[in-house]
Amino acid sequence: MPQGRPTDVPKDGLTTRQRRNRPLLIVHTGQMKGKSTAAFGMALRGWNQGWSTAVFQFVKSAKWTVGEENALRTLGRVHEETGEGGPVSWHKMGAGWSWSRTKGSEEDHAAQAAEGWAEIKRRLADTRHDLYVLDEFTYPMKWGWVDVDDVVATLLSRSGHQHVVITGRDADSRLVEAADLVVEMTKIKHPMDAGQKGQRGIEW
Repeated sequence: MPQGRPTDVPKDGLTTRQRRNRPLLIVHTGQMKGKSTAAFGMALRGWNQGWSTAVFQFVKSAKWTVGEENALRTLGRVHEETGEGGPVSWHKMGAGWSWSRTKGSEEDHAAQAAEGWAEIKRRLADTRHDLYVLDEFTYPMKWGWVDVDDVVATLLSRSGHQHVVITGRDADSRLVEAADLVVEMTKIKHPMDAGQKGQRGIEW
């Protein structure tokens, strides 16, 4: 895409503006770090555009609070207090989904994941948000907790202007095929290769 211009213009009957503003299904996958980081960067841009953003974190410990969560929750409060930016909601499976207020146990992760996906489907049907970040959502699909065909069908049929970003390793081929934008993070070098553990401000 030289200078940000597409190499091909499809004959789909849409204007340039209509095609440009089409909501996207985005997948960040691969073995290297940076998948969630890139998705949260999009969330920051969405906030700046005044979008309603919802983050759903799957397979996250209730005790682990990442820096992006603190930053985006703060920006959500800024919006509530000043009207600047857009609203932000954050939901973490390991802490018990916020709408159900039920903290799950180690034994019922599959049920929690299914409930998280059910809530996302409800919100998509209501066109409640402009941007959904489904963090580490590839894992519930890989482990059979959530039906991949249902995910793909739901996302392809969503109405309104709703962008969806899914992160996690081993993205299912059906999801990759359905997506508009797919990034695979591959490792060239990593500090852990030299025995260096993660550090503040870089990993969390």
